[in-house]
Amino acid sequence: MSDVDINQVLSQMRALAAQAQTSPVGTQSANPEGVDFSALLKNSIDQVNNVSKEASQLAEAFELGDPNVDLTQVMVSLQKASVSFQAMTQVRNKLVSAYQDIMNMPI
Repeated sequence: MSDVDINQVLSQMRALAAQAQTSPVGTQSANPEGVDFSALLKNSIDQVNNVSKEASQLAEAFELGDPNVDLTQVMVSLQKASVSFQAMTQVRNKLVSAYQDIMNMPI
């Protein structure tokens, strides 16, 4: 993998980390109603879907012999898709667990 690819991945990770740190807290304090959870969840699912589609397109292009697509690019893209899907699955599991805990609370 070249230095450009590593630097690009690192810059994307830093941007996502900065967005994760500032968005919910800043939005919640600026908006008296709080964060729109359904919109946040939908955006997250859409991002995971987009990453998965991009990985599939790169893999298909590599399989068809596109000279502009490198194997390392395909592998990194597939790993990003896998990690984002696993993270989404863990968030879903935590949400289901929290819902079950709330439903089991005595009134």
